[in-house]
Amino acid sequence: FSFPPSPFMKISLSNLEFYAFHGVLEQERIVGGSYLVDIALDVNVTATAYNHDELSGTVNYAQVYEAVKAEMMVPSKLLEHVVMRIARRLLDEFSLVRQVEISLTKVKPPMGASCKGASVKLCLSRLDERYINRE
Repeated sequence: FSFPPSPFMKISLSNLEFYAFHGVLEQERIVGGSYLVDIALDVNVTATAYNHDELSGTVNYAQVYEAVKAEMMVPSKLLEHVVMRIARRLLDEFSLVRQVEISLTKVKPPMGASCKGASVKLCLSRLDERYINRE
């Protein structure tokens, strides 16, 4: 039995906290609010990482964080729009990433109910039509 030359590994960043300006209501885009992001990346890790302990064979999660942060700082009306932008950017910038799973939670959304958070989740792969066709 032998392992494939480039095994997929899951790299995750959990509970990334941001203060950002997303929401359908104009006030939400002015005042802002708290958000949580969870990211899980299926990465085609190479032997450079797992045999030789070199970062170039995997994904630098500090760079992943910076990409997510940059997208979170762009005000948007819909969380659906934000998660798609983040997922596409991660696939564009990190060639070893095969699939992105992302959850974005608006903490205590202004909806007239007691709610800890409203979330949108997305799973996007390089082969997904939503990644390929960006109309």
